[in-house]
Amino acid sequence: MRRVVPTAFPEDPLVKDAATLGAAVRAARTRAAMTLADAALNLGIAKQTLADLETAGGSVGLATALHVARELGLALFVVPAAEREPARRLLMGMGGRPTAGSPGTAKGGA
Repeated sequence: MRRVVPTAFPEDPLVKDAATLGAAVRAARTRAAMTLADAALNLGIAKQTLADLETAGGSVGLATALHVARELGLALFVVPAAEREPARRLLMGMGGRPTAGSPGTAKGGA
């Protein structure tokens, strides 16, 4: 079995682009000790699709990206732009980032 090295979550909880979301997805997957191939299999998507999402390469559909995020235990919030900074500060003040003790889980478990 391949060893999976956990990747750090982005410091800022604000998802400002595909690369930030991809980094969070990779962090959730690696914290769950799942290889790319195992996670893709558990998620019911192609390995290349998951790789594209994690690296912000290619084109991954929104429904697929949301499915992957949800199944890996990530929570996404939407707030009006005018409330973005107060919400962001609140999340950052609460720790903002997932901890090593909160891995995501995909279908079939880790």
